[in-house]
Amino acid sequence: MASASKASSKNDYKASVLAFERKLDPSDALLACGQWSQRDQSGAWSDIPVREKAVRGTISNRLKAGEQDPAKLDAKIDNPNLQTVDVATLPDGVDTLKVRFSLKVLGGAGTPSACNNPKHQQSLVSLVENYIDEHGFEELAHRYACNLANGRFLWRNRMKAEDLEIRVSLLEHGETTQTWIFDALEFALNDFAVPEHAAGGVTEIASVIREALKGERHALLVVEGFARIGGGQEVYPSQELVTLGGSNTKGEKSKTLYSVKGTAGIHSQKIGNAIRTIDTWYPQALSSADVGPIAVEPYGAVTTRGTAYRPPKKDDFYTLYDGWVGEGKIPALDQQHFVMATLIRGGVFGEAQDKEKGE
Repeated sequence: MASASKASSKNDYKASVLAFERKLDPSDALLACGQWSQRDQSGAWSDIPVREKAVRGTISNRLKAGEQDPAKLDAKIDNPNLQTVDVATLPDGVDTLKVRFSLKVLGGAGTPSACNNPKHQQSLVSLVENYIDEHGFEELAHRYACNLANGRFLWRNRMKAEDLEIRVSLLEHGETTQTWIFDALEFALNDFAVPEHAAGGVTEIASVIREALKGERHALLVVEGFARIGGGQEVYPSQELVTLGGSNTKGEKSKTLYSVKGTAGIHSQKIGNAIRTIDTWYPQALSSADVGPIAVEPYGAVTTRGTAYRPPKKDDFYTLYDGWVGEGKIPALDQQHFVMATLIRGGVFGEAQDKEKGE
């Protein structure tokens, strides 16, 4: 009877409809070009277009195990590999890439946009209030601010930079009220330590983010990254998904880059992924190398590594969340940060209800 009562108590907190809106809402990032010395001159920058390029390459992929006929192999690898690809580059006369996007920080973090179980919502609201009272989003806001200042959102473009400057501006009623400037190359990407002279700026940005997440203020940030990479160098917008589950049709482009009205851009989803790359709380035993922070995801999935660093039924979001909300099992502080960061990320997290026997 006791076990049945316990199971019934757990089911009381199940929510088959449970959704959270994202609270860090970035725009697409647009790419422009200009001279490093003209960073203060907004009119000196030109949009970077995406253009096509036809190339005559060679066969370099690993051959299938069944392809053993030497004559056929020779004929195949001797043939040219003709491709049409998209590219985006700086013109010869300029040396700097500019990446610009806006970031809206919304209040109500941890409050569901949809929940069909009042008991679940009441328990959730209570634990979120306790978390805010004790920790106030300070650790999360600090890490989000670091990922703006260190230029992580530039992705591959960051690796090519000889000089790298980040400018974060706060807009209020359409006017810039404050701007913080950072040398992003002074920041490491594998932790959230801040250079001493940059600590004040990071702390102020974190304060804006923290207050906005708590619903105490409106926050709209405009972020600009200037990367001096050299004239004529290739830059890297987002790459579009060409096909699903199959090879490209003959004659189609093998690489399609993302553009907004012809201007090279980075998907808002990719910008958001960089900003929320703050999870260092996953079990380190799952990694044989120093992986560093990963993006906040329910199962800690990193598709480029083919690994989920938070496997189900252990340290994944659902196990931690259900234990915290439904059973009152308060996770370790690091895992509380992870759960709250996942709610800030947003998503649909409802649980299917078990059918009664005989139905």
